[in-house]
Parts: sequence; C-alpha cells; structure tokens
Amino acid sequence: MQKFFVYLLLFFLTLLGIGWYFSSISLYLLISLILASLLRPVTNQINEVHVAGQHIPRWIAILVSYAAVVSFIFLLGLIFFPVINRQIILLSELDLDSLYLQVEVPLEKLERFLIKYQLIENKPGLLMIQLKDAVLSSLSKFDVGGFVSQVITLTTKVLVGIFAVAFITFFLLLENGILRRNLLNLIPNAYFELSVATFTKIEKLLTNYLFGLLIQVMAIFFLTAAGLSLVGIEYALTIALFAAIANLIPYGGPILGTVFGIVVGISTGNFETDLDYSYFLFRIISVSAVVHLIDNIFLQPMIFSKSVKVHPLEIFVIIFAGAKIAGISGMIFAIPVYTIFRVAVLEFYHGYKSYRIFKIKSST
Repeated sequence: MQKFFVYLLLFFLTLLGIGWYFSSISLYLLISLILASLLRPVTNQINEVHVAGQHIPRWIAILVSYAAVVSFIFLLGLIFFPVINRQIILLSELDLDSLYLQVEVPLEKLERFLIKYQLIENKPGLLMIQLKDAVLSSLSKFDVGGFVSQVITLTTKVLVGIFAVAFITFFLLLENGILRRNLLNLIPNAYFELSVATFTKIEKLLTNYLFGLLIQVMAIFFLTAAGLSLVGIEYALTIALFAAIANLIPYGGPILGTVFGIVVGISTGNFETDLDYSYFLFRIISVSAVVHLIDNIFLQPMIFSKSVKVHPLEIFVIIFAGAKIAGISGMIFAIPVYTIFRVAVLEFYHGYKSYRIFKIKSST
C-alpha cells in the first residue's frame, strides 16, 4: 500500500516537472481544457439536434461553438474600439508643452507639500525640471526598431498560441473524454473504481468552479457598467469589461480595474478645476468600492468556498503561494490546481480506509 502512494506521489511530481519544463505546451493544454469544459455542454446540445432524421455531426457542432466564441470576442472588440480609437487620436495630437502645463499646477501643489514637511530640498520648480528630464531621456532611449521587433514576436506567439489552443480544444471536444480515458488506462485494475470516483469528483468541482467564475465575471461587468452609467462616467462598458476580466486576478484585480478606469477617465475627460478631478475620482472609486464589497460578501464565498469546498483561509494561503511560484498566472490557476491535488489525496486516503482492495493488501 505504501508503495502505491509513493508511486502516486512520484507520478504527480513527474507530471509537475514535465509541465514546468514544457511550460508553453502545458499552458496551451490548460487553456484548452478550460475551453473544452465551457464549450462541451453547448457542443453536446448542438450535437443532439436532429436534421433530416440525423444528428448534427459533432465536428459541425464544434465549429458552431467556435463561431459563438469568435462572435463573443468580436463583440468585446466593438466595446473596446471607441476608447482605443480615442486614445490613438489623443496620442497623435499629443503636445508635450500642453501636457506639461496640465500637470504643472498639481505638481506645484505636491512640491509645496513636500517642501513644507521637509521631505525634499527647498528648491521650487525642481520636480518639474526632473519630470522634463525624465521624459526627454525616455524618448531619446526609445528604440523604434526594437519595439517593432518585439511587437512582431509577440504577435507571432499569440497567433501560434491561438492556433494551438484551437487545435487541442477541437480534438478534446471531438473525442469526448479522450484525456480521461487515456489517464484511466494507466491505472491498475485494482484501483480503477477509486480512480474513476476521483476523476468524477475533480471534474464536477472544476466545472462548478469555472461556471461560478463565469457568473462572477458577468456579475462584476453588469454591476460596474450599471454603477458607472448611473454616475455619468464615459466609456462605462469598456471600463466595466476590463474590471470584470482584471477581477480574475485575486486581490490585485479590483485595484487594477479601478486604476484603468481612472486612467481612461482622466485621459478622455475634460476637467477644468480641481473640484472636477476630485468629483470624478470620488464617483469612480465609490462605484468600484461598492462592487468590490458585493463581490467579497456574496460572490466570492459562493464561488470559491462552495464550488470547490475550500475554507477561505486555505484560499488566501493558496493564492499567495501560487503568486510566489508563478506570479499572476500562479494566482489565477492556484485554486484549480490545488483542487485537483486536494481531491486526489482525500479520495485516495478515504479509499485506503474504505476500499476492500487496500484492506486485503494491508493484511497480507
């Protein structure tokens, strides 16, 4: 029995090592598994539809599901296009002298405050001079050729990633359950029943988690869009969409979404006085705080604690452990990965106590 758990531990460690070494392929596979889980119910429903007495072929059902995803991404692009277009226009009309004039008044106030409390030297105008020097130095060091090369490299990686994810997801949906069947084929017959129960529980918990996460993103989007629209913020849909997606990053996501909203509002708005600035900041921060409060009190306990059956304190520790290991990606994927290992260990532990095969082996 001890040998079995040793082999199981070695298997998981080997799997983690291979996944870490081939990180790009592992990321493609992980994204494909998530997409396949989300698209499988839709694909199955389309596949069950009868046309001329025949089921719609599964490959056509998959293509229809893909078309729905592409349409959704296209709609997202339409939401983001106005603010992106506005930013491009503003950048094309950017005048450094006028930009300096806009930041001069608030910078002077900040400088007077710092001088008053002796936090910087008593040299009025020094901050403005340092700002100009920093901007000019950054512009002089900007490498256009290197920037274009990086953009081309990034675009190539993104296109390759999209093709790889679409290819893997297609076959995961076409051969429904192929990954699970291949993994179960590696399990000895004596532990087959226990392994099936483990896989079933993991799939159920991860499916609940993914759909709960989808509900959370949609709720954050609608709440933020409604709140920003009510207080009269421009580009409410764009800011709400970014805030909903950024909220996938635990703890730091809401702050990132709020900062994005502030940047968009300041860069596209027309503020004549300091009171206008203050009123704008009050509106957008208030909406963000209310939405974040609703998310913490109602949405997150329902999604994380109930869907994966993990205590909030465990979640806190897991997320920061994931951040330590793999940064933002680790924070996002920490809970699903922990759920897999947690369920596997608990199921095999209960199996050790309950299943007849373990008792026979222990007595011999």
